[in-house]
Amino acid sequence: MSRLIIVAGPTAVGKTAYAIRLAQKFHTHVLSCDSRQFYCELRIGVARPSDSELSAAPHHFIACRPITSPYNIYDYEHDAMQCLATLFRTHDTVVAVGGSGLYIDALLASPARLPSPSPELRSQLQSMPLEEKRAKLRLLDPDYYAQVDLRNPVRLQRALEVCLTAGLPYSCILANQQPEPRPFDVEIRILTLPPPELRLRINRRVDAMIANDLLDEVRALLPMRHQPTLRTVGYRELFPVLDGIAPLDQAIDQTKLHTWQYARRQLTWLRRYPQAIAIPAE
Repeated sequence: MSRLIIVAGPTAVGKTAYAIRLAQKFHTHVLSCDSRQFYCELRIGVARPSDSELSAAPHHFIACRPITSPYNIYDYEHDAMQCLATLFRTHDTVVAVGGSGLYIDALLASPARLPSPSPELRSQLQSMPLEEKRAKLRLLDPDYYAQVDLRNPVRLQRALEVCLTAGLPYSCILANQQPEPRPFDVEIRILTLPPPELRLRINRRVDAMIANDLLDEVRALLPMRHQPTLRTVGYRELFPVLDGIAPLDQAIDQTKLHTWQYARRQLTWLRRYPQAIAIPAE
């Protein structure tokens, strides 16, 4: 049977390089399941593979759409399954790589079809302050609260919409979905590093991004700063610098801290895959 190897792990652990080595070994293609690398305008701040890395193996779902055209897990699952069906006609193995848990899940099984809220509820939640959303989600669904990015208002909003519409915790609905088996084998490999080394890599990566003109990339995005995608770590911290209300050094420190916090949430999410193989990162 055809095989999909999913390379996962926290940010900055070295997933891109490892996935490319696998793709070269099996003479195959790489699918990204990084929810921010889909967008053309985001390069430095999302650690998009370099031109030389992209030329080292065929890649899919990298810089494939504008930031003004949001891409959700349902769209991705549909497109990724079509892409895999095509690739498996000529390749026994395909590699997927990324750190976005929901998009990894979309490769493993069709995403849950969730109830839609009333316009009134959606409007009410949209006007709710972020802290109030967090408190409400913690009350309604402590399990999902423990793993969600608490700085991501879109994720908080969706979870609350489902909890209040269905009358059940969001995590409970997700857990009780009956996934249809995929027509291919799946192998998950999670790259690992000791926490102190991972944090050091994160700090070095942020410094390298700043040195490679991340601030200029964020400046070019100022007209689109209202887009939900730009609430991403590495972008949201720099907007106040460009507004003249925060010093760059402070923004850099915040980016390093927030990236480390995000990596820890990724590690929590990855524990949901007991079948995964742990691979020490190089």
